[in-house]
Amino acid sequence: MSRIGLTTALGAVLLLLAFVALLIGPVGLTSGQVVSALIGRGGEQASIVVWNIRLPRVAGACLVGAALASAGATYQALFRNPLVSPDILGVSAGAGLGAVAGIFLALPVALIQLSAFAGGLLAVALVMAVAAAVRGADRVLTLVLTGVVIGALAGAATSLLKVLADPYDQLPAITFWLLGSLASVTAADITPALPAVLIGLVPLILLRWRVNVLSMGDEEARALGVEAGRTRALAICAATLVTASVTAVAGVVGWVGLVIPHIARMLVGPGFGRLLPTSALIGAGYMLLVDTAARTIAPTEVPLGILTAVIGAPVFVWLLSSGRRGWT
Repeated sequence: MSRIGLTTALGAVLLLLAFVALLIGPVGLTSGQVVSALIGRGGEQASIVVWNIRLPRVAGACLVGAALASAGATYQALFRNPLVSPDILGVSAGAGLGAVAGIFLALPVALIQLSAFAGGLLAVALVMAVAAAVRGADRVLTLVLTGVVIGALAGAATSLLKVLADPYDQLPAITFWLLGSLASVTAADITPALPAVLIGLVPLILLRWRVNVLSMGDEEARALGVEAGRTRALAICAATLVTASVTAVAGVVGWVGLVIPHIARMLVGPGFGRLLPTSALIGAGYMLLVDTAARTIAPTEVPLGILTAVIGAPVFVWLLSSGRRGWT
């Protein structure tokens, strides 16, 4: 299948999944009711359910899945390692610490999201600053190891705040947020996240050829006229912005940025120009399926992080055991 044909097919599947997600829920709706509500001719109840509850969740799930999968594909290409995910530079841990601090301080929801966003960016800024101060070591390895350290420190600080938090009021909110959820997402939550994600994706699209060159190694990149350090720093900042933006909305959701790029790579190969949009489309559809399951398979909302781990871990084990080649 050609690149355009595959993209069209994935887009059509995503639209179908989105329509099905609008149908499913505690309040059952028919396809006619959903269509009527979307064009502004439905009944009051159907319009409220579609526009105020389900459509923001569908849009949020697509945004989160596309962003995390795109960031994962970028990190894996930059670090030439198929086991790298958006967590590698402490983004998720930093965003989690920021949000937990906001909940602990009883801040409004908007400020909690802003704290999560700032925490993710601050974590990566610390990682890059420490890595830049280390001389005479492999740049990529230093970034990865520093990210692990900063992530561990942020995780320890998060655990401390959980111990100090009110066990009846704050702790349940902290725990649920750290597991990821779109249960209370609204259009007002998505509105600031969408432009931030787009601002992060545009440089990645424009740098797709340079990211491809970086995946061959720094020496090859310099031989082809690509400034490896500057390009890698810009791509990391863009992927971090994307990750922190959606983490501030949905909480910490793992495995998406690790598994989805592998599936996309199996379809289109390692070329970053094809891998990035394919990962985004598959990630959006995957998160849409997971979120639909999260709100329908049990009487109470199931955190997204639980379902993505339950699904992602076996899939990743299968990918490892099948001996797939061409991952980098």
